[in-house]
Amino acid sequence: MKLHRNARTTPVTRALLVSRVRQQGWLVREAAAAQSVSVRTAYKWLRRERDSPAPWEDRSSVPHHQPRRTAGALVERIVGLRQQRLTAWQIAVRVQVPRSTVAIILARAGLNRWRLLEPVAPVVRYERCRPGELVHVDMKRLGRIARIGHRIHGDRRYRGRGIGWEAVHVCVDDHSRAAYVEVLADQQAGTTAAFVTRAVRWFARRGVRVERLMSDNGSAYISHRFRRCCERLGMRHLRTRAYRPQTNGKAERFIQTLLREWAYATPYSSSARRTRALRPWLRYYNGQRPHASLGYQPPACRFPRAVQ
Repeated sequence: MKLHRNARTTPVTRALLVSRVRQQGWLVREAAAAQSVSVRTAYKWLRRERDSPAPWEDRSSVPHHQPRRTAGALVERIVGLRQQRLTAWQIAVRVQVPRSTVAIILARAGLNRWRLLEPVAPVVRYERCRPGELVHVDMKRLGRIARIGHRIHGDRRYRGRGIGWEAVHVCVDDHSRAAYVEVLADQQAGTTAAFVTRAVRWFARRGVRVERLMSDNGSAYISHRFRRCCERLGMRHLRTRAYRPQTNGKAERFIQTLLREWAYATPYSSSARRTRALRPWLRYYNGQRPHASLGYQPPACRFPRAVQ
């Protein structure tokens, strides 16, 4: 229930007013004075307590009779034209009503944005059956640190500019969510291929063979050098469909967690300190941090050797 911002009474005080009159024998004017309302208001709540099924709630201010309201047939026609992807202006010209009226009707029908015309696609979730069957790779640029940045102190007048970037490369196992991460100098094809080679070796030392690798369509991932790297490692390279980052959502979501709990969690004084803090955080993530999709167990519950 939404109360008017200037209402002097609430459902509790309304019930108290009626209780004082009905059960405690107060006079109406005494109960009204105790609640700082008029006698007329007190009688209103007494009457509603007798006649209404929901006596303490405010009633709608919408009038019972609206002779100038747009006819139902016209509303249906406007909605139908909107579903044919006509703009509000085009619909107004077609049906000969003001554009403002069309806009109100479309907003009331929930069709005032183009994206609302299409049904929401159901979320398709998938999970591979064993570690190494599919791994997700992605990367994220991070600004180098010369001093504590505006993300921590909040003052954008003092920002470290011109000191360059470094790239965080991530590899996440689809089945266990175990992660391997490195902070590297750039996002070039050679750097990316070398990272994937080390990630595959990291899995191999733990008894897991990487069979498939999924990435987006970044320039490093579609390069000939990266393709040759995947062929040499015996992996099948899968790429997401254009403009569908959710296909590689496990890596995307891991990067969000990585940034929040590691990169921006502490006011690091330098990039080197931030990089040194990565390895302990990864051991915590793989071995202890609860993961919602794993029943609030860490990735080590499905990949015990990930913390080694």
